[in-house]
Amino acid sequence: MKVKTILVSQPEPKVENSPYFDLSEKHKVKIDFRPFIHVEGVPAKEIRQEKIDLTKFTGIILTSRNAVDHFFRVADEMRFKVPDTMRYFCQSEAVAYYLQKYVVYRKRKIYVGKRTFSELVPLIKKYKDEKFLLPTTDKVKDEIPEILNDLKIDWKQATFYRTVISDLSDLENVFYDILVFFSPSGIESLFHNFPDFKQNDTKIAVFGNTTIKAVEEKGLRVDIAAPTPETPSMSMALMKYIDKENKK
Repeated sequence: MKVKTILVSQPEPKVENSPYFDLSEKHKVKIDFRPFIHVEGVPAKEIRQEKIDLTKFTGIILTSRNAVDHFFRVADEMRFKVPDTMRYFCQSEAVAYYLQKYVVYRKRKIYVGKRTFSELVPLIKKYKDEKFLLPTTDKVKDEIPEILNDLKIDWKQATFYRTVISDLSDLENVFYDILVFFSPSGIESLFHNFPDFKQNDTKIAVFGNTTIKAVEEKGLRVDIAAPTPETPSMSMALMKYIDKENKK
């Protein structure tokens, strides 16, 4: 079956050179972007009820750009001026780079991991006497609290934002050749919006083992999977699949 339409369950890329745009142009494929989930901030009032006092912390552990946005949003709502002495522990370079939206990078104490949370551990251990805050979503990977507890450091977790299912009712009678998912939450949203969803001839593309598991638990078929050594990104996996299918 030739691929003509793809729905990616994420916001549209803001960069002009996104590989999705190249894919669309090369294969004359229509690609739509639609977030199946979105993030909503938790009001500062609720965070205060969690007994969170921002003045008590000397280190902030940031695992995503959402964590960066909502930490500074809450600080602003609480009228807390983040001191120049604050240490920022960023899970990846992308998170650290994004931090520049709020702080003058070269003048701050910023420590950067490589990619996974466990790779940030040596940097946290180096400053184990700090008082750490982990601003998170309501859906946190179990391994993160486990790792921090094992470090025997003074840390606290607080929900600064929530992952919420988006309303997709307008897509009820719209059909795509490929649906692309990046998280179990995306699969949850699909069935929340369309409880009677049947895959039939629709191909499902999935990024990451936890998402693959979520798809299979719903009795669906994974047709395209990434990352693999050959296709480390979703756009590359789609390109390979379409190259093959559209030549038939």
